[in-house]
Amino acid sequence: MSATLPAGLAVTARVPASTANLGPGFDSLGMALGLYDEIEVRTTDSGLTIRVEGEGADDVPWGPSHLVVRAIERGLESAGVWADGLDVVCRNVIPHARGLGSSASAVVGGLAAGCALAAKLDPALATPVDQLVQLASEFEGHPDNAAASVLGGIVVSWTEADTELAADAGREVAPEAKYHGRVYRAVRLEAHPALRPVVLIPEERSSTAHTRGLLPDVVPHGDAAFNVSRAALAVVALTQRPDLLLPATADRLHQPQRAPALPLTTAWITRLRAAGIAATVSGAGPTILALSTSEFPAELRELAASDGLRVVEPGIAEGVRVD
Repeated sequence: MSATLPAGLAVTARVPASTANLGPGFDSLGMALGLYDEIEVRTTDSGLTIRVEGEGADDVPWGPSHLVVRAIERGLESAGVWADGLDVVCRNVIPHARGLGSSASAVVGGLAAGCALAAKLDPALATPVDQLVQLASEFEGHPDNAAASVLGGIVVSWTEADTELAADAGREVAPEAKYHGRVYRAVRLEAHPALRPVVLIPEERSSTAHTRGLLPDVVPHGDAAFNVSRAALAVVALTQRPDLLLPATADRLHQPQRAPALPLTTAWITRLRAAGIAATVSGAGPTILALSTSEFPAELRELAASDGLRVVEPGIAEGVRVD
């Protein structure tokens, strides 16, 4: 039976944005970016109140169906506790539907807040980081953005089926098999200290479901081999050899297929790469991610502004923090 939290417990979660794929690492590579949403949660005697400030304030539901609320409740449930009432305040900075992991950040922030409330009742209920990655990825269906917002830095993530975990003859079923489906895992990499991410954010929005729907079910063997080599090289470039960023961020699996739906994004990736700057689609777009070790050129910044792009240098962030 769940324990009920007393009224008056309060936590604040600060969660970073994220960028996924980093070129060739489709659904596997991610990076936390220094744009932050803040979620304040307080337990009350009854009911639910939610306020949203900033991004998405006018176009997200202010009730039980709000993604942050659902994530808070899932965090409480996972710890075996409940709250009779919640007061939630979301202060959003991360742009919505731009390929910067806003939904993953909402989920991670809500889960972290819910789990932290449980830990206030009993420190033994604290949620391990790998469990937070699992819970957040279950919402998302893939772990790249969620793991980046949890762990910070650069992440390599992957997915296993429960059947894979106990595939060896005579092996006991691993504890992870309780997830009854997919197990999500991730490891953090430390970025090269000179690495400087820049994001060029358009006004227009993009639907992840739509752009994902543009991807074929089958890809040529040559394209698969190309991306395997570039994804492996990306790990080296991002952590040790940033001089290899340009070839390491090349992709054949998703960016060419999405290009017709993202004309401005595609044009700017082409322009930046021609200038020697490693540029990719950030997640499903339309934001452009540029990676380099030098200052973003002033002339390109001005040209981007004339095209309606907001140029932000967010830095590489640490993972979610709860106070």
